[in-house]
Amino acid sequence: MCAASRKNQLLDFEKPLVDLEERIERIRQLATENGVDVTDQLQHLEARAAQLREEVYSSLSSVQRLQIARHPRRPSTLDYIQAMSDEWFELHGDRRGGDDPALVGGLATLDGRSVVILGHQKGRDTKDNVLRNFGMASPGGYRKALRLMEHANRFRMPIVTFIDTPGAWAGVEAEQLGQGEAIAYNLQQMFRFEVPILCTVIGEGGSGGALGIGVGDCLMMFEHSVYTVASPEACASILWRDAAKAGQAAAALKITSWDLKELGILDRLLPEPLGGAHKNPLEAARTLKQAILENLSELDRLSPAELRERRYQKFRRIGAFTEVPVAAEG
Repeated sequence: MCAASRKNQLLDFEKPLVDLEERIERIRQLATENGVDVTDQLQHLEARAAQLREEVYSSLSSVQRLQIARHPRRPSTLDYIQAMSDEWFELHGDRRGGDDPALVGGLATLDGRSVVILGHQKGRDTKDNVLRNFGMASPGGYRKALRLMEHANRFRMPIVTFIDTPGAWAGVEAEQLGQGEAIAYNLQQMFRFEVPILCTVIGEGGSGGALGIGVGDCLMMFEHSVYTVASPEACASILWRDAAKAGQAAAALKITSWDLKELGILDRLLPEPLGGAHKNPLEAARTLKQAILENLSELDRLSPAELRERRYQKFRRIGAFTEVPVAAEG
């Protein structure tokens, strides 16, 4: 990637760190060209860069994690499938006349084990994003997902889903084609499947578009991914009629993996390479694959009836609330 392109993809909070890294590189080049020994100075600057890197990524706000989750170079569903699977055969079509490229799926093997993998697929550039509708699936996409999950259930294969969408496609045509019904039917049917279902938020999990493939026995999230009922921008526009207050909305919505872990919604938090999964996609893929295989090994011990009951009870427990005592009037 050229320097200009890399600069364009920098997040605001990363700029001081990148400026320091570029300064280190310039000093190293000048020292090489002029035959000067600057080892001590470089060691000092590299130690400072490592410390700054740790400080930056260990104290991110909710909206900064959202920026990482939306990073254009963040690994996608197909990236993870390619990195993790021994074999992969993509399946197309909802058998009702369409094939939605915003939601992909097919048959794969992980360490020799057959599974069905499906997930949202964003694009890498503007042209690809237009083709993939920015990862916003249509009713046909969710019906395709259900077809693949029914195939997995019929042939006793675990279902693995990767969530990465700002939300389901909300266009007029989507509503005409039954977007709400398609998602609701997926939710209903995923509760009845008798095979293990593992769901992982790999980037941005938005609204019903995420939940349409998100009912499972185990919910995992990458460290810098987010899961929310509505985007912070939409929430800010609704509550304050000002999308610029998205940062305030993000904090209030409790969208980060750490928030959801504390609320008891998240089952497993997956660490990312320092700086985000896009810094080292292969390491992120190894972490994800190991987590999937470990969870499948645990779920294999349960009977179909136990899986269904456990899944049902898991979602029944979500939604705790507290009551604040009201002071009596004097």
